[in-house]
Amino acid sequence: MIWTRSFLSTFLLTLTIVYAFYFIPVPYYIYKPGTAEEVKPMVSVKNGDAEEKGTFMLTTVTMGRSSIFGFIAAKLSPNAEIRKKEDVLRGSSEEEYSTRQEYVMLDSQSSAIQAAYKRAAIPFTIDSQGVLVMQTIEDYPAFGLLHPGDRIVRVGTRDIHRHEDILNEIKQRKAGETVEITVMRGQTEKKVAVTLKDLNAIDKEKGKAASGGAAGTAANPDESRIGFGITTAELLEIVPEHEDKKVTIDAGAIGGPSAGLLFSLEIFNQLTPGDLSKGYRIAGTGTIDPEGNVCSIGGIRQKIVAADREKADIFFAPADRKKGECNLIADVPNASDAADQARKIKTPMKVVPVATLDEAVRYLEGLKPKT
Repeated sequence: MIWTRSFLSTFLLTLTIVYAFYFIPVPYYIYKPGTAEEVKPMVSVKNGDAEEKGTFMLTTVTMGRSSIFGFIAAKLSPNAEIRKKEDVLRGSSEEEYSTRQEYVMLDSQSSAIQAAYKRAAIPFTIDSQGVLVMQTIEDYPAFGLLHPGDRIVRVGTRDIHRHEDILNEIKQRKAGETVEITVMRGQTEKKVAVTLKDLNAIDKEKGKAASGGAAGTAANPDESRIGFGITTAELLEIVPEHEDKKVTIDAGAIGGPSAGLLFSLEIFNQLTPGDLSKGYRIAGTGTIDPEGNVCSIGGIRQKIVAADREKADIFFAPADRKKGECNLIADVPNASDAADQARKIKTPMKVVPVATLDEAVRYLEGLKPKT
């Protein structure tokens, strides 16, 4: 019986240790090589030329919370990167982070379309398609009532198309008033009642710096700033002058802003005569703005590995950027890191630094077709 109890105690202790190693999360995220996925199936240009002998591929990073075992494994892996939870979430909840990643993907698509249209000299206009809730702020009126990802349809009786519509409605109201806010949460319409408050007064009471959001227009922190306390973002639609140049993008579950450059290249290729791919397997990464500037991203080393696995011939990497460029708070040597990783894994893939969409297009235009 003593042996049995001892065995049972040892077994339970072992089981507890194994459970802790594999299932208890640690405050870190692990970045690993993801996928290199063809962009062509994601992009549609009405009456565009979609014929390609090669392919454009966006690259991804797999990211997830880590267990103790996963943390140790990542430490031993040459292709994994460990980041502190607070450095990834930057004060947001995981739900807010996920919503932000979904939005910046949509925003990158809008920027990619604009950049491609400008490079192809196609006139267009920009229409607002609504306002998304990006973050609710603790201690503010909307916290727990509105959720990240909600699309605001109406405030009171005013239909909402832009952020300014919310501000204009709030200007007409006073602290203490209750306003009905109509949102689309997924496919379901929800109505919530939120009591407006003076957000500056809340900030002073809690000892916080003034926060942004749909909170009125007071510039002076001593003035009243009436609102319900959210941060928002607008959804944009890019409308070409001629309907036959209309671009739509469906990236599925992929999030983040770093596919912008590859979206622009695919769009430009379909908008213009000829085949810019020239038979090459072209991977890459990089955010893009409406003017076609390519800016820095995270996970460049993991993306090099992902592209090499899919036998890419060329990898476009954002050029090294200095602090202050692209609103960066520090130097980001994306291209240098990409070239270093390519050497480490001994890939034949050529890493090409680019600072603009135009540089990438000119590089491809100068290539001989692959034989």
